[in-house]
Amino acid sequence: MKYQPIDPQLFIHNRKQFTQALKPGSIAVFVANDIMPTSADGILPFIQSTDLFYLCGIDQEETFLVIFPDAVEEKHREILFVKETSERIAIWEGRKLTRDEATGISGVKTVYWTSEFERIFRSLVFEAEHIYLNTNEHLRADVTVETRERRFLNWCRDAYPLHRYERSAPIMHALRAIKSEIEVELIRTACKITENAFRRILGFIRPGVWEFEIEAEITHEFLSSRSRGSAYAPIIAAGADSCVLHYVKNDKQCRDGDILLMDFGAEYANYASDLTRTVPVNGRFTPRQRQVYNAVLRIQRAAISMLVPGTTMEDYNKAVGEITEKELIDLGLLDAREVSDQPADAPLYKKYFMHGTSHYMGLDTHDLGDRYRSFEPGMVLTCEPGIYIREEGIGIRIENDILITEYGPADLMADIPIEPDEIESLMANRG
Repeated sequence: MKYQPIDPQLFIHNRKQFTQALKPGSIAVFVANDIMPTSADGILPFIQSTDLFYLCGIDQEETFLVIFPDAVEEKHREILFVKETSERIAIWEGRKLTRDEATGISGVKTVYWTSEFERIFRSLVFEAEHIYLNTNEHLRADVTVETRERRFLNWCRDAYPLHRYERSAPIMHALRAIKSEIEVELIRTACKITENAFRRILGFIRPGVWEFEIEAEITHEFLSSRSRGSAYAPIIAAGADSCVLHYVKNDKQCRDGDILLMDFGAEYANYASDLTRTVPVNGRFTPRQRQVYNAVLRIQRAAISMLVPGTTMEDYNKAVGEITEKELIDLGLLDAREVSDQPADAPLYKKYFMHGTSHYMGLDTHDLGDRYRSFEPGMVLTCEPGIYIREEGIGIRIENDILITEYGPADLMADIPIEPDEIESLMANRG
């Protein structure tokens, strides 16, 4: 892997927490992601199942993790299965993990080859009453494609139909919402790489450059900093496309006078960062661009102050909406009288700010977490208000990653330039 080794205590701790949530007499299985095909003999780069990685840190395909705290033999209470290498695999793909290396990464002492899984699992499963299986229960998940995880679920239920089946996902959602100190440091590293990329492109952006050229500069910084690359498809949106929330074509030339919205973030050791900054292509905000930018910045600062223990996502979004309404009235985009008469379930500000203010972030950019759970220390959330004025071709979004602590919000991107004067100053020093 490109990233530096991770302390295996992270995964040992995570498995201990997961084990404590299981019913007595339970065996749990986690399965690696597929290597996804393209066409002909092409494949996409492998990205590990984040739940599996969270529990063992193994970043290799064809991996199984079995957790069976009530196994009769102590050595079978945690088991890893990893792909056995061969001379042919070593020549064509490169060597795979040895069993000792898998133990060193994960802290799991018992490691077998994946080819032994069915035999060993069968020898253990009849000691258990409950089988915990994992599925993707993210609210935004597209489950059209049948995954390796789903195929294993079908196989297991067919092979062992009389066991009681349980869901691992609710446990994982609860655990992954709270980040440990090791996880926070990995996210900080991802944020620092993202900061370096943003500073780099401030010296590159100017009229005439193409959106994909800016993306290339970002990617260069990511890869040269031990990142696998972008944590998600980057948005480099100039002019009117700054109002397109999920614009990913990145194929236009930036023009003098355009505003440029950039939403990107590095991953590091599978952990995400998520930044949005909006800058003037020519290095100077127009008066209207600056007016809207400052309004969004005020909204963000007010929103960050509410990212404290005890706040609920519902109350938070409602309060941010009310602040946004006032800013939109001041910008001449909403009428105060119409706002006072608006229906509660259809606020007028949604015409100009149509997405949520925050989402959980961690191993996934849109990380696991319960939207009805009050904020707690250790949660990491984005804070990304925006105002999108399609009729003016101005879309402004500003996004930072915030750690909730018992002492208040900690901005993990506090060192990344955000003030309009600082952005203009840094762009004025372009080479």
